[in-house]
Amino acid sequence: MSTLAITLLISGIVLFVFLWRKFLRACEAANGADWGRRWLNRLDGLNRILCRRFHRLNHDALNLPASGGVLVASNHVSGLDPLLLLAASPRPLRFLIAREEYDRWWLRWLLRAVGCIPVERTRNPRAALYAAREALERGEVVALFPHGRIHLDHHPPTPLKRGIVLLARMTGAPILPVRVEGVRGQGRTVAAVFIPSRARVQGFSPLQCDGLSVEDCLEKLWDILAPPQARAGHENPHRSRHSRRRRAQD
Repeated sequence: MSTLAITLLISGIVLFVFLWRKFLRACEAANGADWGRRWLNRLDGLNRILCRRFHRLNHDALNLPASGGVLVASNHVSGLDPLLLLAASPRPLRFLIAREEYDRWWLRWLLRAVGCIPVERTRNPRAALYAAREALERGEVVALFPHGRIHLDHHPPTPLKRGIVLLARMTGAPILPVRVEGVRGQGRTVAAVFIPSRARVQGFSPLQCDGLSVEDCLEKLWDILAPPQARAGHENPHRSRHSRRRRAQD
């Protein structure tokens, strides 16, 4: 090998090491939540850089207490949503995720590392409920999408799943509603991550369900997560259930 080739090789290695260390420092500087492991904190920082630079994320400061169990409830428009919520949160989030998504071979190691809780939709959904309850009792933040699947604003109104209210009742954890908007890859899962957006994450005041029935709490949560036009149009399916129940009682 010529002297020139050796010099170029050494220079390339030095440049790579320099850029790699600079990249790691940038990830560490952008890190906004303590995941307990250095590599996860760096990954957190990388996600925040991705969401802020590529997806133009604009977000409110999520009203999370510094400690204690909290339930984060969000609308669900794409596979990008969890990354946006993580980038907007000052604390680590543990997501409830469908088993079929959790079992993707190329993602499972990461989903396990960040504490995702797989949900068996058809066989035993209670196992995920108990795992989420234990996480809340340990003072962790559990995030979920009460619609149960991707649901866009133009889709017909559907009721929210009861699990979030049951968890709030079992643990006393407040529900923090959050709304995701501005995602260009709406309706897509993995592809949404690679389509640039002008994303926004809007946080609302915590919702306390003490003294409310499950249906009453879901009705309030649905109104918060729904787009303004749906609220104005009185399309809340939980309110419709109440009306039918009252007529049946009369």
